[in-house]
Amino acid sequence: MDSAHYWTFGLFHSQSTIAELSGLQLGSVFNTWKPMWVVLLEDGIEFYKKKSDNNPKGMIPLKGSTLTSPCQDFGKRMFVLKITTTKQQDHFFQAAYLEERDAWVRDIKKAIKCIEGGQKFARKSTRRSIRLPETIDLGALYLSMKDPEKGIKELNLEKDKKVFNHCFTGSGVIDWLVSNKLVRNRQEGLMISASLLSEGYLQPASDLSKNAADGIAENPFLDNPDAFYYFPDSGFFCEENSSDDDIILKEEFRGIIIKQGCLLKQGHRRKNWKVRKFILREDPAYLHYYDPAGGEDPLGAIHLRGCVVTSVESNPDGKKSDEENLFEIITADEVHYYMQAATAKERTEWIKAIQVASRTGK
Repeated sequence: MDSAHYWTFGLFHSQSTIAELSGLQLGSVFNTWKPMWVVLLEDGIEFYKKKSDNNPKGMIPLKGSTLTSPCQDFGKRMFVLKITTTKQQDHFFQAAYLEERDAWVRDIKKAIKCIEGGQKFARKSTRRSIRLPETIDLGALYLSMKDPEKGIKELNLEKDKKVFNHCFTGSGVIDWLVSNKLVRNRQEGLMISASLLSEGYLQPASDLSKNAADGIAENPFLDNPDAFYYFPDSGFFCEENSSDDDIILKEEFRGIIIKQGCLLKQGHRRKNWKVRKFILREDPAYLHYYDPAGGEDPLGAIHLRGCVVTSVESNPDGKKSDEENLFEIITADEVHYYMQAATAKERTEWIKAIQVASRTGK
């Protein structure tokens, strides 16, 4: 499993109606989720029962396949993606968190695009392709980059009549790595930065940096003063103009991000449940929710100042359930919002964080 044409590894949960994953006959349905070790190849996806296995349990060909993400076939499961083969066989995978799923989606799409264009998908795993020493701790490096005194300075940068708040340039990242003697030269800095981007420690902000990250170029990170990036929990937002209404609106986004993640949210009209990405800010206290598939603009906002948040034992339709991990937010204007966490622990963490924000925020 150390062949050079492997791009990445990831531990997923998977479900399928085919024999390879379920152990049943072709066409039988076995609705259980099992942890699998998944490997992306240039023309398909192999999955193993465990990382140390030499022989895969099965292989999903990518030629002619379609990818669906986010997949909402399973209302209570987050971060699910679906691959449908030319034989109309559906394969479902669940990542551990949003960034992991999005990284897989991005690179599976690249592999499919290469197959369609007659190109070879030769992206290797980030660590192997740039020959990073196994001793490099990207998490520790990320914390150093965020150090308030010695780290990378977050700026408000303007480009194409837009103001990018709480971000920095690609060349600035390389400058910082070189000046702190963390890399030997700019080329090595470029490789380290690409690894940080791949692992989700850096996010592209401007169109230039986004296009590089989404493309099939040799390096998705740009050593360029016009390529903007930001830290995932920095409070980044983009302004397009400075009208009075926009100033009032953008005030919602000036708070410090204290928690973010995906939850199920019930709609007010149709009462249906959909996965949404939530970002919690304090001072001012707002909970913004977004389409997890992407997009910079929120779908809505909940003003938390003076709100009440509590766990509930039944859903809004009155049906009792001890395992739904529901909680309710009642705003100062008496608007009710119902959310569902993946686990009881996650629900408790969200409730505590919202309670803190509602007391300290404007």
